[in-house]
Amino acid sequence: MSVRRPRATLAAGLLTSTVMAGLLTAAPAHAVVGTATKEGSYAFTAKLDIGGGERSCTAALVEQQWLVTAASCFADNPEQGFTVAAGAPKLKTVATIGRTDLTRDGGTTANVVELVPRTDRDMVMAKLDKRVTDIAPVNLGLSAPQQGEDVFISGYGRAKDEWVPDRLHYAKFGVGAVKDTTVGLDGKADNAVVCQGDTGAPAFRDVGGRYELVGVNSRSWQGGCFGNEDEKRKGAVDTRADDIAGWIQSVSSRTLLERANWKNAKHLASGYFTGGSAGGKRRMDLFVVWADGSASLYQGADHNDPKYPFSAEHKIANAGSYWKDARAVTGGSFTSSGSDGITVRWASGKLSTYTHVDQNGVHDEKALAYSDTWKRARLITAGRYTANALRDDLLVLWDDGSTSMYSDTDTNGVRKESQLTNADKGWQNAAQISSGEFTGKKTADLVIRWNDGDTTVFPGVDTAGYHGRTRIRPVDSAWKNGQVLTVGAFAANIRPNDILIRWNDGNVSYYPGVDAEGTHGEVQLVG
Repeated sequence: MSVRRPRATLAAGLLTSTVMAGLLTAAPAHAVVGTATKEGSYAFTAKLDIGGGERSCTAALVEQQWLVTAASCFADNPEQGFTVAAGAPKLKTVATIGRTDLTRDGGTTANVVELVPRTDRDMVMAKLDKRVTDIAPVNLGLSAPQQGEDVFISGYGRAKDEWVPDRLHYAKFGVGAVKDTTVGLDGKADNAVVCQGDTGAPAFRDVGGRYELVGVNSRSWQGGCFGNEDEKRKGAVDTRADDIAGWIQSVSSRTLLERANWKNAKHLASGYFTGGSAGGKRRMDLFVVWADGSASLYQGADHNDPKYPFSAEHKIANAGSYWKDARAVTGGSFTSSGSDGITVRWASGKLSTYTHVDQNGVHDEKALAYSDTWKRARLITAGRYTANALRDDLLVLWDDGSTSMYSDTDTNGVRKESQLTNADKGWQNAAQISSGEFTGKKTADLVIRWNDGDTTVFPGVDTAGYHGRTRIRPVDSAWKNGQVLTVGAFAANIRPNDILIRWNDGNVSYYPGVDAEGTHGEVQLVG
């Protein structure tokens, strides 16, 4: 669902808290005083009904099944602190997400079934009992707010002249004092105020139409809010989210992979598709083609928890799409852009590459080859097998057991072929191939899982062929139960690479830091 940029002026107050003994203290709020939002704007904002009308707060959707809000919304006595127990909330909590006008239908309603609090600040993650698939979550801001920076707050709290507003409101605020866990905010207009009911409301920056979460509301003076007209102070204090974005990701990642039926994962391809790079922090993304023809992109995480290597799922194609005709898929780059794309061998014999892949799909398809010959390409993988530091090479295993490498490949097509092996019945037993960096050689290594469970690394493959082999799994090993594998940086953005496998029972795991000595432990992702 698209969102629209707000108008520059603000009309009503935002989040709510209560003033005790001259100090700001947290208490569940009702709505942001400011301008009523246009339909569909800031759809990631959620209204929380806690205890059947006993309390009201605001939250933000950060993943399809997770909200972030203020812990004080769930505390036994919010005026005395924000401590809240992990687990199911004590009071029934219903979240309404993406409904600008609460008197209308639309958006999604879900129950909050689990709370995961922070102990060092007024923040809690709230798990929903179902996924929200038609609303884009707010992006996590990774940079600290700067004094004087403009941010927006959207909330369902009490307004200037409404006790319980029916519409989402928003307002613009300026960043004041930035501390270790909090950030002070001041309204940019007289009617920009955080009111009761806005506790937990998201503060976010607008970066060219991309909204990045800065924090969630914790406390406010509520000056000018309905019922608090005599109070002149209008500042607010938010709990920072930028410095714990990794924690937010790691919590929301817990339900990410288990939601899918991984027995239906037909093709896996890894790469730096969504902005990660070899020199950055983010781990590799995973592109999945499912048996029904749908496709998903799992975005690599920025945090370092090895159990949760992905931070979000983006639906790329629905069931029955053209992806049902994909016969072999690999991640790699045949451009000099620095980011990876997806290369596909189709049932028709067409070989094509999508030079750009992001959360919205695959883009800029280039045909590399189109002939009956390419129907014989049983397995393909892209990797840096030659000295070309800007583009990958394509290695192909044909149906007769021969192998070829296409170097100097770009978006104009495959041209320079080097035959690495002749037809060989033994090589027809190769079940999967993938490219990676395991041995520290100047060129990429090839890993092959054979039908009998034997798994082999061929170090430093180049146009001259193969230069030795290392067995990392013996014949008749459990790896004979693997169905699909890919190589990538999943444990951390480092080398040597990891091998991720989807097993025949639908479980998924990866082996971190595979090298010439073999595998070193297993991280179970699903199952």
